[in-house]
Amino acid sequence: MASKLAFITGAASGIGAALARALARRDVSVALADRQYERAREVADGIERRGGQAWAVDLDVRDAKGFHRAVEEAVARTGRIDYLFNNAGITVAGEALQYELADWYDVFDVNLRGLVHGVQAAYPVMCKQGFGHIINTSSMSGLLPTIEAASYTATKHAVVGLSKGLRVEAAPHGVKVSVLCPG
Repeated sequence: MASKLAFITGAASGIGAALARALARRDVSVALADRQYERAREVADGIERRGGQAWAVDLDVRDAKGFHRAVEEAVARTGRIDYLFNNAGITVAGEALQYELADWYDVFDVNLRGLVHGVQAAYPVMCKQGFGHIINTSSMSGLLPTIEAASYTATKHAVVGLSKGLRVEAAPHGVKVSVLCPG
């Protein structure tokens, strides 16, 4: 994995931060993208103090143009992109009966459209390189229903479907696609 680049969304905490630390221990350079920039910077600083290569990226995955810029900057910095971890995600807890329309849209915009923005930004670069791996974070909620999380469950099912469909299309280009379903 030496000399490789991983671009990780939702990297300021949780699974994203853990992925960044684990990859850095394997000599992968990591771009930690998150709208919580200061927290992402703290994680990146910790990785660098332990001898890894990492930097924070101020990114809200809902911003398609910003996602493209961030990926372009990472590729300019390293000359490649090996891994895209589409990991950012949110939920609104409670029964669907209690949701406002804005609640649905917010979850859809981060969990699904944000992931699509990542694919749109990184996949063409990977196809041109002839290699790369997109890892989309879903959830057990992407396989089974979750009580009081209808919007989250809907988006995580969509992430599984998108990943399966893209996997078939990407293979001839040398690009791998996986879906992670923690839970």
